[in-house]
Amino acid sequence: MDRLEAMTAFAAVADRKSFSSAARHLKMSAPAVTRLIAGLEDHLGVALLRRTTRTVAVTDAGARYLERVKRILAETEEAESAAQAELATPSGRLVISAPVTFGRMHISPLVADFLKGHPQVSVELMLSDRYVNLVDDGIDVALRIGELGDSSLITRRAGATRRVVVGSPDYLAARGTPKTLADLKTHDIVRFVGGALDWSFAGGERLDLAARYLTNSVDCAIDYVLRGGGLVALLAYQAADAVADGRLRVVLSDYERPALPIQFVYPTSRLLSSKVRAFIDLALATRRWEF
Repeated sequence: MDRLEAMTAFAAVADRKSFSSAARHLKMSAPAVTRLIAGLEDHLGVALLRRTTRTVAVTDAGARYLERVKRILAETEEAESAAQAELATPSGRLVISAPVTFGRMHISPLVADFLKGHPQVSVELMLSDRYVNLVDDGIDVALRIGELGDSSLITRRAGATRRVVVGSPDYLAARGTPKTLADLKTHDIVRFVGGALDWSFAGGERLDLAARYLTNSVDCAIDYVLRGGGLVALLAYQAADAVADGRLRVVLSDYERPALPIQFVYPTSRLLSSKVRAFIDLALATRRWEF
């Protein structure tokens, strides 16, 4: 029994709930599909499908197996595509998604470099802080920050960013530098709309701090803090330039939570094209996103 062929047949029947429909899709005879799945069930020692005179349904064991089978088949296709893509010239339309601030600061310059080196590619860069569904929204590759809850995505790590609290030197000189989390209660606080987790620290401790200034814009928050308005908690990359040149200072670094991964993601259901591979490879070769 060809294991991959049998897995392919099982996935086709499970998706279409029909042996005959799966056989037509696979360009095989229905008896051949039946034999492949029977051989797979014998090999595993479990029933994968429940058959009646009118329907075909996946068993509980079959549903758990199907999830893994689809991943194996997708990765097999990607491996074959990757080998073929080595000789392919990147071309066509590449759709990229990224968070607004990171996209503006880092992905947009990367796209400019990429387009210079790949004249046969056109790029659509979509910046949004909302969670987008890569398959439904037609995204080829996305840059995401943080741990992923979606196991259907393939990841390539591109860096990491800390969560930091920052203030201007003038503000800290006037109001004092906080040494403990309790000290924050005496400071002017900048918060983001809907940012319930922005003031969370090591050990899972979260502070419910009243905001002197509330905004949904990272740029506005940083501008206000640069003007001596107070303290803001954000991702380190967002304030990296201002911290590097001394316009902002990081405080309470002993209380920081572990850094969040910065990673490229793409769906397992989509073959990794030469243009996606070339874009990710350029980023990993020319950028260092460790904040």
